[in-house]
Amino acid sequence: MPLPKRKYPKARQGKRRSHHQVQLPHVVDCPRCHSPRLAHTACGICGTYRGREAVAVPSQDEEE
Repeated sequence: MPLPKRKYPKARQGKRRSHHQVQLPHVVDCPRCHSPRLAHTACGICGTYRGREAVAVPSQDEEE
């Protein structure tokens, strides 16, 4: 295989990798129960998404 004739500078490598950083997930508050949840996902606490029931969440009484 062909190999590069010269060493690439670290600055060029850094520019190429400038978009590889770790980003925090986008967290929003649930409009119903006001608990933090990931955007565009159903709430894990109350089970609603966009104002309607999306996931059946068992209550505390049903678990016992």
